[in-house]
Amino acid sequence: MCGIVGYVGQRQARDVVVEGLRRMEYRGYDSAGIAVVADGAIAADKRAGKLANLEKAIGEQPLPASTTGIGHTRWATHGGPTDRNAHPHLGPAGRVALVHNGIVENFARLREELLAEGVEQLSDTDTEIAVQLVERAVVAGSDLTTAMQQVCRRLEGAFTLVAVDAEDPDRVVAARRNSPLVVGLGEGENFLGSDVAAFIEHTRDALELGQDQVVTLTRDEVVVTDFDGGAAQGTAYHVDWDLSAAEKDGYDWFMRKEIFEQPRAVADSLLGRHTDAGRLQLDELRLSEEDLREIDRIIIIGCGTAGYAGLVAKYAIEHWTRIPCEVELSHEFRYRDPILTRNTLVVAISQSGETADTLMAIRHAREQRAKVLAICNTNGSTIPRESDAVIYTHAGPEIGVASTKGFLTQMVACYLLGLYLAQVRGTMYGDEIAAIVTELERVPGHVQAVLDGAEEVYALARELEAARAVLFLGRHAGFPVALEGALKLKELAYIHAEGFAAGELKHGPIALVEDRLPVFCVIPPRGRDQLHDKMVSAIQEVRARGARTLVLAENGDEDVVPYADTLLRLPRVPTLLQPLVAVVPLQLFACELATLKGHDVDQPRNLAKSVTVE
Repeated sequence: MCGIVGYVGQRQARDVVVEGLRRMEYRGYDSAGIAVVADGAIAADKRAGKLANLEKAIGEQPLPASTTGIGHTRWATHGGPTDRNAHPHLGPAGRVALVHNGIVENFARLREELLAEGVEQLSDTDTEIAVQLVERAVVAGSDLTTAMQQVCRRLEGAFTLVAVDAEDPDRVVAARRNSPLVVGLGEGENFLGSDVAAFIEHTRDALELGQDQVVTLTRDEVVVTDFDGGAAQGTAYHVDWDLSAAEKDGYDWFMRKEIFEQPRAVADSLLGRHTDAGRLQLDELRLSEEDLREIDRIIIIGCGTAGYAGLVAKYAIEHWTRIPCEVELSHEFRYRDPILTRNTLVVAISQSGETADTLMAIRHAREQRAKVLAICNTNGSTIPRESDAVIYTHAGPEIGVASTKGFLTQMVACYLLGLYLAQVRGTMYGDEIAAIVTELERVPGHVQAVLDGAEEVYALARELEAARAVLFLGRHAGFPVALEGALKLKELAYIHAEGFAAGELKHGPIALVEDRLPVFCVIPPRGRDQLHDKMVSAIQEVRARGARTLVLAENGDEDVVPYADTLLRLPRVPTLLQPLVAVVPLQLFACELATLKGHDVDQPRNLAKSVTVE
């Protein structure tokens, strides 16, 4: 959550900062603000609501010319989304301006200290404490870098801080702990951002900061230290996507563009994963085959869509490897005191690699000496760096808050992990693994076939625009698809939607069924443990009670035709891989229904792309 931008260079800071904030709107926010250093003073403006409110304000009352500035889009945690709680915050003397992402957990104790000194509190935020402490230090004679180091040593919690000093106009100083921050390296200018989208228009050379580090930016230099002032280093890397990847490319929404990018995203996730001899190779894995052979239990952790990718993985990994596999919500994991050993593999799934709940969970797992493997889309992010191993999904930038191609590529990564474990442990023959890999390589074409039929799904959305509730049913690997379909509808269309394992119907949920209630039914391929027939029975149960059945079934399945009020055909794939194609019509449906209702599909209300606070 929260977007941070910092700049020092030769351009107008106002323009660089506002454009950077615009490129990070996808992160979710409810206020925006900017501060620049000019003529020995801080000039700032901040407004509740969308970035457009801030742009209107500084258009009517322009900020002075400046080449040093910081900006912020805030998602409210401490204090409501108001003008006074928006960032940047200024110190009592107006000398220091500061923006903040995260939560200062010991703010109450620090606030009491400041109140005792007579420092007035002008907002309801924990951020104000940080700027007051930094300003107190610079007024006492410390430079901005030293002041930041001193204050960070006192703060507890997760935070990124970025500050400027009116009396030091050519310097921006930032710090991070458990919250994302990346440096953009330019020529005669340098940038800061919560992610590279903030500065990708200007440079693709980046520096990822480590834990508990402070970075000082001038036009010509970037200096990294730790919180104690010792020399430190970030990790330099080159961004392998450019500005055009973050544009809509003619689509009305980034999310719709990303849905249609899924064939390519899946193909990219599979690139280079096997040798000419047919053996799987996962170069980023970093765990030895001996380590993997000793694993006797797998726990997959994630939140929201990532958690549902983990549920799909459970079916596949247990079937292929015979290793017990559990799936847990990251935010519940460490609080139940899980039993972990050296032979436990914790698989953490996070699109951004910065999800706070998942990050705290993997730290707990490593403290218990479990092995941790990250599945992530963002190179250089915190979760992969703090894990023992990583599988990158290579989905490319995902701007829409509601994940689509992130979900498909997370599932692909999980399938690759399961097959690799089966290869290392000898639970499957090489030709069996090769056959499944071949099926995976056909998936991009299958997904494209579903997308080619998008108009049929859009027509269904138009018919159901007035629906007040929708149910989703599935069995086996189709159950997580039902959960994900319901989540997408809740996220985007703001209507009641529930996903159920179809067998649960008669244990309570069938009471929700009423006349003409839309019910999506994900039908498994035939021939799998009678699951197909049991799912058909579930369709009959809801149809007998007046539901409108919207059936997703593979091509050639004629047994479901008499029970489908609307039939959406899916390409024929193995049961365990069906989620890769079955979820696509549900993504299209949610996107179109939200569009028809006039909602902001890319930035649903109350949501953020990257949840960086617990």
